[in-house]
Amino acid sequence: MKYTRIYADSKGESHFEDVEIAMKPGPAGAGSISEMIAAKGVMFRHTGEYFIDWHNAPRRQFVVNLTGTVEIVASDGEKRRLGPGGILLAEDLTGKGHTSRGLGEERLSLFIPLAD
Repeated sequence: MKYTRIYADSKGESHFEDVEIAMKPGPAGAGSISEMIAAKGVMFRHTGEYFIDWHNAPRRQFVVNLTGTVEIVASDGEKRRLGPGGILLAEDLTGKGHTSRGLGEERLSLFIPLAD
């Protein structure tokens, strides 16, 4: 299992990174499971088509796409589209940030702020 991370380097440029999640056998042989990542809570978000110009993530958070597609552009110019089931770890809290564009009529997502 993987997620996409967006982060800022020491010069303030944002970049994407694909992160493989370490998994171990689940309880009673039920698949596999990762270690727990401490979180503060969860927010539910509903959007239509939108565009948010250059901005930073407001906090370290996972964004889990349930429906719809989002297109994110890092300041280094790389563009990624995340559809249903796509997971983003937003960590570009400083620097130039990224743009976000909701594609299509409806997007449902979960925002999971991480513990400090």
